[in-house]
Amino acid sequence: MNELTLSQRLERVAAYIAPGARLADIGSDHGYLPVALALRGVLEAAVAGEAAVTPFESAQRNVKRNGLEHRVTVRLADGLEAIEVHDHIDTVSLCGMGGETMVEILQRGKARLHGRERLVLQPNGGEQPLRQWLMDNRYRIVAEEVLRENRFDYEIIVAEPADPVSYSAQELLFGPLLMREKSAAFIDKWQRMRRQRQMALANFARARDVPQDKARLFALHIEWIEQLLG
Repeated sequence: MNELTLSQRLERVAAYIAPGARLADIGSDHGYLPVALALRGVLEAAVAGEAAVTPFESAQRNVKRNGLEHRVTVRLADGLEAIEVHDHIDTVSLCGMGGETMVEILQRGKARLHGRERLVLQPNGGEQPLRQWLMDNRYRIVAEEVLRENRFDYEIIVAEPADPVSYSAQELLFGPLLMREKSAAFIDKWQRMRRQRQMALANFARARDVPQDKARLFALHIEWIEQLLG
């Protein structure tokens, strides 16, 4: 993967970045996403934020090599601290980290958001607490997608500011839009998750000192999955 050939999951993330967007890609790694979109003429401007020095320097090289210094700004910063008021950011992307980490970044950096940004999120697990944070902070989920790449299931969650919204416990787990659409990728994912939880429950039964609340949660999830998949 590079700025000219994105991975499948980053291509799907890119599909949710509107033409003319002013993007802040947080945890940008090598800056592939903002550089690719800038090269395609999609972005008006972008900030690539990275907290680690090595990928920050890599992103700087990628921006310079492609002659995009006038359009893509690379900043060494922790989370949303990469965003400055004069950037006029209208889209924030976070990709390739756990949903719990995304919640920490969004919560810690709330003051950097003006409340009108589209959030394009690609968590590696932890989707349930991420959806909970979105609901608690008045973001409505406007698009969701499941894809499988390199034997891993990935979800993309797109959210926009809205009036208060309420999601059920099942919607927080499965995704309010995903559980209605029931795409083939979604069904495949939850069939695998059902098997994994069934195996975990079987292992719990043979083990000692298993937290009963965890066993009950897994049993509940299996029940919900069976109801959803029929």
